[in-house]
Amino acid sequence: MDLGTVVGIVLILALLLGAMSMGVGVGAYIDIPSVLIVVGGSIGALMVSYKPTQMKSFTKIFMVAIKPTIEDEVELIKKLVDFATKARKDGILALESEVNSEPNEFLKKGLSMAIDGSEPDTIRELLEIDMEQTSERHKINGSIFSNWAALAGAMGMVGTLIGLVAMLLNMADPSAIGPSMAVALLTTMYGAIIGNVFGTPIAIILGIRNDEETLVKEMILSGIMSIQSGDAPRVLEAKLLAYLAPKDRVSQFD
Repeated sequence: MDLGTVVGIVLILALLLGAMSMGVGVGAYIDIPSVLIVVGGSIGALMVSYKPTQMKSFTKIFMVAIKPTIEDEVELIKKLVDFATKARKDGILALESEVNSEPNEFLKKGLSMAIDGSEPDTIRELLEIDMEQTSERHKINGSIFSNWAALAGAMGMVGTLIGLVAMLLNMADPSAIGPSMAVALLTTMYGAIIGNVFGTPIAIILGIRNDEETLVKEMILSGIMSIQSGDAPRVLEAKLLAYLAPKDRVSQFD
């Protein structure tokens, strides 16, 4: 679980609720018509904008931000070096039993093609297509949240206009001005909260997750190409360590 994301969301909500309670109380900021306009309206707009299959994954996509699948890059390099050592010693076919139990599907797919004798260009092309298409899907999923932020803000403005119109039409009745003004202001607030607590931050972290996954796959692709070409394990390791930050580049041959 990504504690930074979880703690950040909880901290923001706690500070907002704390600030509200110090004033007139949290109850004053709860308005059902405003919730219907902003939350219902923005989700409805998302349903228009995306396919039903994409919207069904809304919660799953959110959980990727909260609980991502993290690949230990250092351990991955060690694994690829071990594969290279065994392949150089006993031939690439010796990796078949280990590849069959490999949990990383991308690595398993690439090494399986290498073991089957596929051409290097074919392996690279197929794996790059896989990387590109996966990344595009992740970007679309992330755009759900960035667009939710924009749509929630827009629906907040719609709610503000609805509240102002209702207020202006009831200027003769002072008792009706307050509820109308509440709708006008609270819809803007709800839109801002959705956009700046959930929408934009989640879209940003999903973009980071996508970049991290792509980097790992590029590392795996480079490792597979080195194993197939028969590079020495030390050379393979040097290539893969270049993907890491300088402080993490520790060779197991030193």
